[in-house]
Formats: sequence, structure tokens, C-alpha cells
Amino acid sequence: MTNFSSQPFSLQQQKQLALNITRVLSIYGYITDSYIIEFFTDGLWDTLPQSWQTVLADLPSAQLADLLLETGNTKEICYRSVWPLSLLAFKVTAHTLAFPRVAREAGNGMLEEFRHNHCQSSMLEPLLRRHVKPKKQHEIRRLGELVKKLSNVTGCDCIVDVGSGQGHLSRFLSFGLGLSVTAMEADEHLVTMATKFDQQLGFALQKERKKAMECLGGDGSHSLTLQMPRHVWGWVDPKASWEHFIIQLCKDQSLETNTYSTAITSPSQVAGLGSITPGQQRLACQGRTCTTDVEKDLPAVASETSVSKSHSKTTAELEVNGNRPASSLNQDGHRSWNGHSCPDTSRNSDIRRTSMLSNCYRSTGCYHIKQPCWPGPYFSPESRFVLTGLHACGDLSVAMLRHFARCPNIVGITSVACCYMKISTAETPVPPGVPRPRRFPEPAQSSEPGYPMSTWLAQLPGHQLSYKSREVACHAIEEYAERLRGKSTGLRSHCFRAVLETVIRGLDPSKKRLGVQTIKKAHELSFEEYARQGLARVGLDPNVPLDKASVEAMLSQEQNVVAFFSLALLLAPLVETILLLDRMIFLQESGFHCELLPLFDPKLSPRNLVLVAAKPTSSTTALTTDDLGTLRSTDNCRR
Repeated sequence: MTNFSSQPFSLQQQKQLALNITRVLSIYGYITDSYIIEFFTDGLWDTLPQSWQTVLADLPSAQLADLLLETGNTKEICYRSVWPLSLLAFKVTAHTLAFPRVAREAGNGMLEEFRHNHCQSSMLEPLLRRHVKPKKQHEIRRLGELVKKLSNVTGCDCIVDVGSGQGHLSRFLSFGLGLSVTAMEADEHLVTMATKFDQQLGFALQKERKKAMECLGGDGSHSLTLQMPRHVWGWVDPKASWEHFIIQLCKDQSLETNTYSTAITSPSQVAGLGSITPGQQRLACQGRTCTTDVEKDLPAVASETSVSKSHSKTTAELEVNGNRPASSLNQDGHRSWNGHSCPDTSRNSDIRRTSMLSNCYRSTGCYHIKQPCWPGPYFSPESRFVLTGLHACGDLSVAMLRHFARCPNIVGITSVACCYMKISTAETPVPPGVPRPRRFPEPAQSSEPGYPMSTWLAQLPGHQLSYKSREVACHAIEEYAERLRGKSTGLRSHCFRAVLETVIRGLDPSKKRLGVQTIKKAHELSFEEYARQGLARVGLDPNVPLDKASVEAMLSQEQNVVAFFSLALLLAPLVETILLLDRMIFLQESGFHCELLPLFDPKLSPRNLVLVAAKPTSSTTALTTDDLGTLRSTDNCRR
């Protein structure tokens, strides 16, 4: 696969980069390992070289942003004093070894898509912007376009969206790009919401097409299609095999029934559905799902129930016999698996989908919305697909990569990771704060950690990353730099919490790093009021007298607290880089080439690096540079 970057970045270069980062972290890793709330209790300022303390002490926030965190050369840098060479080298090294984070189209100004309306992307269909915040609009458009290109190159239009949430990406891929999408999500509430949003969009699209036909005399064509995603309620166990993953995709796990039913008390609750006249009503929905004309007039279209039965049998046979059912097209154009017929999605037209949509919803008084019964992207154990995940949390992104490497069904992958602190390691096989979803089986047992994934990195001395360093790697460095430049009073909360830690330990030395629930508008409070609220939250006496002289002395060091935290954020991209390098090396150890792209604007989406890989097929052996066009960074491998 040809490099997506403008310059080759070989496996040897990747290993050398990882080696260089481990060397840097072996010297300065204590900064990312430190908890800023222990700034005073552990004397963090004194851990810095004395020469660093001298030049950084009381340095204004705006200068911290420009002198430490700024990566570009947009303006001349003016130092108020001579910095020690060790600090200058530290800064340059941190910027040089980190993966570039700026996408080519982002530039330094406002994104073009939000130039006219900062809340609405001009590059996304209005119907696809409903319920979607600007950050997510930007992400689904950029990632969706990349997935579409990967689909074209691999010759596979079947997509699986893991950790799909409310289905925003899935809707763009299906309605917007015409791809066949299965969305898997472990939170049943989010699955219900995603289905409801799908139905709202389908009704609104049908209404616009009808209006275009009646008022404009056209054919009702629209830039969007009625290709609706299929939602699967399922949990991807990071420790389970890829076979288990395929079984989940084949089975119908639509919550606990075979249709999604949502009680709607009035038409206004379903935005964009339009009015339903009495002439359109066929029967009263009295607590049961409507039987529609489409189910009688189109017997070839399987209901969710019949399809689920066929797939339950198919996957059961897979589990028991280990055999893959054969698939074929029968004379009616329906795909048959082990004798069970499902319509072939490639032969369905938007005309039939529109007819189904208009007939699938009937009610009087209460509206029972069910998953439209037109053919969806149903799975057999032989289905080929491209795997994608937008900000797949912790070990979920790890599981996706392992499944890609080991599962013959998966022909391509785009992975955008997040929540690195929730990755399992040899030191912490079960990361804190990662509850297992309810109503799913116990996790499988596996000795494979989420980090490191690659054999090479696992043997590299000093590769270990602490929980805190991985947590720091999730921070938004660009957003923090903007806060520094704006002299945000919210920065004061770092110092307040560090001072509060000294008060808590003074009252009870055994209480360390307690989770203090967020205190609203903490920066607008006096420290005394902040301390009262904080102590009450951890079960201590809120009226305990404070040593005012000691408290004032610590509060006067607010800028030093900000400076230390800025040093940690400067190193954070190195931690993220080695985590992603490990994944790239793992894929190449498994025999697959891959690339890493800065796909999103980091000011909107801090976790903006996407890992892309594809398996060669009979029709293509490589992803060419032209295939990615403007999605490719112009300088992805500056070393």
C-alpha cells in the first residue's frame, strides 16, 4: 500500500522514532507521570531543573502558549530572558518527535465549512446536521469521506461502525454516501436514539422528495438516499475472538425484540415527519406494532423477526459445526443462506424503499415507530466489510485492529482512538473506570494487553506508560493553548485543587487523590468557598479553619502550576505517538501496511489521528496517493 503521507515512513523509521521517544520519556517522563493536584504536596516544582524554574517562574500564560506549545512559525518568538539550552532542546525534541496534528485543509484560520455559520457545516446536507454538534459534523464528514474512498479501493461497500453511539456517522455513511452500514453499540439507550433519528431522517427525506415531485415537477431525486443503517445492540469484548465478533454481527440483537418500538405521544415529537391524515391511517396502534400493506404486498421483504430467525440458525450452526453457510442468489433476486431467503440489498431501488417507508408507519393517537422492514445489510459469516470506529474508547480500538489483522472478512479499517488511559497493560490488565456493559456475558480471558500490541515494542526497554501519562495524552493541547492566550480565569482551578489537596491531607493523610466532584464556576469563587464545597464533597468538615498565610503563599504560585501543567501537555503528543506507533508496528508485523493521517482540525477534535489500513484483493494491491486526495496530509512524516 502506497504511503498516504508525502514522504515514505518505513518500518525501520517507525521503530527508530519509538526508540527516540522512549529515551526522551526515560528522562522527562516524571513530568507526565505527575498529578497536578500534588503540585504542593509532592513539591513538583522542585523536581524541575533549577535553570528551568528561573525562566518559567511567573511566566505569563500567553507566553507559555507561544514559547512552549506553539508549533508553527506564524510570528516571531521573543524570549524575555535567555532560556537554558536544555529547555530549548526539550521543547524542540517534543515538537519534532510527535506526529503532526494539523490537517492540510484546516490551516490556521476558521474552517471553510463553518465560515458562514459556526454551528452548521456548509459541506453537510441539512438533514444530516440534525441533532449533530459542529465538532461531530466535522468528524463524520471527514471520516465518512475517507471510509468511502477506502470502500471504493477495496471494492466493498459494506461497512461496520463499531461504538456507533447515536448513529451520526452511520447515517452519513448510509443516507449520505449510499453505503450498506451495520452499526454496533453496547448502550441500548443510544441504539434506541439512533434508530429514532434514522426514522426521522427517512420521513423528512421522503417528504422533501414528494414536495419536489409535486411542486417542481421533477423526479423526486435527492442527494441523499434511503439506504438506512442496521443497528445491532452488542458489545465488542476486547478479549474475545474475531469469530465471536462475526457471530454478533450475524445475530439479530435489536435490544430484546426483533423491532425497535418507541412510543410517540404526538407527531411533533418526531421532527420533520409531516402530518399524517386520517386517510393515511390504516389501523389503530393499541400497544402493538402495525401490520402494514408493505408486509402483505411485498412478501419477498423479510421482517426483522424472520430475518433474525434465519441468522440465528446460521450463526448457531457456525458455533456448533464451525461451518460457514453458503450464500447464493435465487431466481427472485434474494440472497439465500442455508435455505433462508433475505433480499439482496444490491438490487433494491430507492423507489421500493420510498414505498416501504410511506407504508411502514400508521397510527391513531399514539405512534409506534418500528424499524422499517425494507432489506438491510444483513450478515452471513462470509460477509466482507470495512471496519470503522470514530473515537473507539480504550481497548475497543485495540480489538478492532486485532480483528482486522486476524479476521478474513475484514478488508479495510479506519480507526480513530481515544481514552488511552482505559487501555489494558501488563501492569494493569483491568484498567480502572472501565465497567462491563450490563446484560452482556462475562469478558473472555486473554493474556494480550491493549498496550503494547506489537512484539517489537514489548521487548523495547522503557516502553511502559503509566496510567497518568496515558491520561495526559488525551488532553486537548490546542484548546489549552487558546485558553492560555486568552488568559482564561478557569486556569485557576488547577491551583485551587492543588491547594485543596494539601488541606485534605492535613486533615486525613490517608486520603490521597480523592475524586472531588466538579465545583461549578470554581474560578469565580474565593478559595475559602471552594474549600468548603470541596471538603463537603469528600466527607470532611467544611468549616475547618484554614491556615490563611500558608494558603496565600500557595495561591501566589498559580502561574508555576500552569507552567508545570504546560510542560506535561508539551510531552503528551509523544505519549500518543508511541501508542499509535505500537499499533502501526503491530499491523506491519501481521503483514499489513498502514498509514496515520491527521484527519480532523485539532482545535475541534483533539484526537484527530486516524489509522488506515487495507488488505490487498484480486482487484487492488495498494492504496494509491490519488485515492485519498485532499484527505492526505502534506507533511505527515517530518522527522
